[in-house]
Amino acid sequence: MTRKSRTDRRVDLIDAARRAIIRHGTEGVGLNHVAEEAGLTSGAVLYHYPNLSELLVDAHHAGMERFYELRLKRISGMRDPAEKLVVTIRSGLPHGPDDPDVRLLNELGGAAARNRMYALLLTTLYDRQVAMYQSILETGGALGTFTLTDDSLVIARNLVALEDAYGYRITARHPVIGPDEAVDLILAYARTATGNPLKTSH
Repeated sequence: MTRKSRTDRRVDLIDAARRAIIRHGTEGVGLNHVAEEAGLTSGAVLYHYPNLSELLVDAHHAGMERFYELRLKRISGMRDPAEKLVVTIRSGLPHGPDDPDVRLLNELGGAAARNRMYALLLTTLYDRQVAMYQSILETGGALGTFTLTDDSLVIARNLVALEDAYGYRITARHPVIGPDEAVDLILAYARTATGNPLKTSH
C-alpha cells in the first residue's frame, strides 16, 4: 500500500474538515471533530495543519470552488450567451436540501458576522459571481442576444441574490420550492431582464 503524499493528506483533511463543519457548525467544530472524521489522531492533523483556523478556512474555500471556478469551466467552451446564462443559473443552486456544499456555505454565512476571514471569503465569492454574470450579460448585449432592461451590474447582483435566496429556501426544505422550481423562478426574472426567451431543455 502506497503512502499518501503530504498534498493528498491535506486534501483528505480538507474534506474531513468540511464534513466536521456540516456536522458541528463552523463555530462549534474542534480539532477532535476533524480528527474523528479523518480517522486520525489530533496530533496527526496538527502535523499537516498546525493551525486549525487555517484548515477551516481552506475547507470553506474548497467548498466555494463549485460556485465560481467550476461554473466558469463549465461554460468556457460555449459560444451562445443565452445558453451560458441558463447553465450558470442552474449550476448555482443546491441539488437538494442536503447538498453538502450549500450547507457549508450556510454555516459560513452564519459565522461571517463574527469572523472577518469568513466575511471576506463570502464577499469575494459574491463579487466573483456578480462579475461572472456581468460578463455573460455584457457579451450578450454586445452581440444583440440580450436587450438588457437595466445596468448589467444591477441585473448580475440580482441574479446572485436570487440564487442565494432560493438556495436557502431549498436547504430549509420549503415544501414547494425545490431546485427545478428555483431555476424556473430565477429564469423568469432573467428573461425579463435580458429580453431573451432563455429556452431550456425541460
